[in-house]
Amino acid sequence: MAPPEETRARLELAGQSHLLRFWAELAPGEREALLAALALLEARELGEHCRRAAAGAREPGPPERSGRRLEPVPAEFLGSVSRSEPAALAQWGAEGFHQISQNKVAVLLLAGGQGTRLGVTYPKGMYSVGLPSGKTLYQIQAERIRKLEQLAGKKYSTTCTIPWYIMTSEFTLGPTEKFFIEHDYFNLAKTNVIMFEQRMLPAVTFDGKAILEQKGKVAMAPDGNGGLYRALVDNKILDDMKRRGIQYIHVYCVDNILVKMADPVFIGFCVSKGADCGAKVVEKAYPTEPVGVVCRVDGVYQVVEYSEISLETAQMRSPDGRLMYSAGNICNHFFTLGFLQTVAQKFEPQLKQHVAIKKVPYVDEEGNLVKPLKPNGIKLEKFVFDVFQFSKNFVAFEVLREEEFSPLKNADTADTDTPTTARRSLLSQHYRWALKAGARFLDENGSRIPEKLNLSGTEDPPAVCEISPLVSYFGEGLEAHMKSKNFYSPFILDESKTEMLEDA
Repeated sequence: MAPPEETRARLELAGQSHLLRFWAELAPGEREALLAALALLEARELGEHCRRAAAGAREPGPPERSGRRLEPVPAEFLGSVSRSEPAALAQWGAEGFHQISQNKVAVLLLAGGQGTRLGVTYPKGMYSVGLPSGKTLYQIQAERIRKLEQLAGKKYSTTCTIPWYIMTSEFTLGPTEKFFIEHDYFNLAKTNVIMFEQRMLPAVTFDGKAILEQKGKVAMAPDGNGGLYRALVDNKILDDMKRRGIQYIHVYCVDNILVKMADPVFIGFCVSKGADCGAKVVEKAYPTEPVGVVCRVDGVYQVVEYSEISLETAQMRSPDGRLMYSAGNICNHFFTLGFLQTVAQKFEPQLKQHVAIKKVPYVDEEGNLVKPLKPNGIKLEKFVFDVFQFSKNFVAFEVLREEEFSPLKNADTADTDTPTTARRSLLSQHYRWALKAGARFLDENGSRIPEKLNLSGTEDPPAVCEISPLVSYFGEGLEAHMKSKNFYSPFILDESKTEMLEDA
């Protein structure tokens, strides 16, 4: 049986007729699956994608931005947890809680990537970094949402909901859905956890041909976290947000163990400033730290990669001695619904496609599977932050790295961003919270463990204390449970323990 003429003609028009070269060898089910996948790829779009990928790979790397005018984020559009006035921070927090209590705030998780660099085949959100409780990233985040709903509801004597939108991919949707079902959605209402898929695009050879990873399967990859904007339309997510009355959306990446979901201070800051788009940032640790910088280029806000900033510019300092270009991007953003609607309807096609050169397994001319030893394929990705340029009122909010940013990207064989560093970051934070609340820690012999307030990023806290997000969202309310009390290390403070402490 020959392939359908319409499919054959479409692929020929796109210059991709080789995708059918093993058709005669495929079983009926394999043929159906291949046709279904190819049906999603419109001929003109497929051809253009492959040509663009090959052309992009031939282009030199990003140019030095000499001749372009770089400016840091102006002070009036930059808030800071460490430098803004306490009264302003309190006002922003109150505004954020008010918006949450009115059911106007949602969180949106970018979770389309697999844990390949971690050395696992399942989604990163299902990963446990080895906390005493054994909690995964998904559970920690779900519990932060629940606690924030409780805090806002109590503050305004109401019941409120923070919908959780989770953008997955073909690789992560099934496992993520199964994981949430198995864990009863971590006691969140199923109707308020909305999962949807981003698009998948073919991986392409250097000569512009889509790659077959099996005889009847095209090698596909998610279209980057900037694929969000098309996925919001494809899956009618913007319609769902509008129906729920959502006005403000906090977007973040799955791998940050310290992420403050729908942070009331950040939300309140952005709302108070009338922002349509905002970014949380951390201060760069040193001039050449390999992190993108949020700044203005020729008057337009964007993230400039560290490789695009000259050493001279990177080392420039403000009168207070801080780095002038210090706003490190951490993929933690605020958007209004109106801004997302405008981007999706008007600007999404203008987003730049970034080239990633990868090792992509493929079948050769004889149909043998080949696992290449060096990069052989191109994947095109869009970045979520490339929409900053379309903002009419952009703001940035600087937070403390040790309190809000510790990404999980690599296996423990690496030096940074590993399960060990993520676990250490969270337990160090909880140790600081406990000490501030007046807790004392004892070793297995009952001897007092000396306190250490200032920990370096490479040392574990003297005592192990894990605090459930259901007990405290961000260190609040702990004195009632911990002040002037002794705790044996390791210690987990969860809801059942708080009840015991209250009865004691």
